[in-house]
Amino acid sequence: MRKLALVIAVLALAGCGEGRDAGAQKSASANVSAPVVAAGPQWEIEVRGETTQAVSDLSGWLIEHSFVSNVVRENGKDRILLGPFASKAEAEARQAQVSAALVKAKKQNIETLIIERPAAQ
Repeated sequence: MRKLALVIAVLALAGCGEGRDAGAQKSASANVSAPVVAAGPQWEIEVRGETTQAVSDLSGWLIEHSFVSNVVRENGKDRILLGPFASKAEAEARQAQVSAALVKAKKQNIETLIIERPAAQ
C-alpha cells in the first residue's frame, strides 16, 4: 500500500510541470534584477541593556522572537543592530514591536534607540 501511494505521489509531481516551456522559465529568471539600494540615509535600531548582559543572550532572545539582528563591533564594543530600514517611520514601527515584545517578556533595563546612518557609497 505504501509503494502504491509513493508511485501515485511521484506521478502526480512529475506532471506538475507539464505544458510549460523551458525557454519561458529561463527568460523569467533572467529578468530578476538586483535589489535597489536607497540613495538616502538608512535607519537602524540599536538594542542595548543598561546592565551588563551578554550580547549572545540578547541577540539570541531577539532571534527567538523573530527579530533578525546583527552584532557589530565598533570602537571595541559589541552593538546589536536591527535593520537597516529605508525610512524613519519603518524603523519606528519596528522599534514599537521590539519594545512591546520586551515588555511582554518582562525584560527590564533594555532600551532601543533609532540611529541614522549615511547611505553606503
